[in-house]
Amino acid sequence: MPSAKSISKVSKQIKQKKGPLHPKGRKAKMLARASLREQKINLTKLHHAEYKDMELLIVRFFQDAISAGEYKNLKTFKISDIKIFIEAFIDRDNEELETMRNERRPGRPASKKQDLPESRIKKEKHQYSTGWNVPNLTDADTVELLRKWKGDQGGVTIFKHIICSKNSKDDENEMED
Repeated sequence: MPSAKSISKVSKQIKQKKGPLHPKGRKAKMLARASLREQKINLTKLHHAEYKDMELLIVRFFQDAISAGEYKNLKTFKISDIKIFIEAFIDRDNEELETMRNERRPGRPASKKQDLPESRIKKEKHQYSTGWNVPNLTDADTVELLRKWKGDQGGVTIFKHIICSKNSKDDENEMED
């Protein structure tokens, strides 16, 4: 008999059993395994959703950056421009963070409101130093597609991407289709 893996199927099997459930019994262990599996799956889904949201956020930032100001008429960009965009993305909340630091009394611990942006910036800087998967703005087709992009999650997959890190050379780019 195949073992049920989802919590709903296991609980359904246990309901069919007559009498109380023994704490160290086979059915109790099956229920514990199923609930642990559900927790792991939900945690994995949460991490994946956070990753996708972060990816969408930086692509939107890139779209705004290339559609405004001096970059509006450019067809392609250099790796150095991409690095400037990434650094601007990381530093987007620095002014607000500075005001929070200045408002805090000396000797007091940082508030939760201040800790969240600091940890996010630290995480983004680490990701930038190890390599960040961003749209390839050195490709004219990708730049054109990014400017026309409507902002949905499915549209991110049509862009060519490169892995850009802080210490990569400006002429070096690692292509990933």
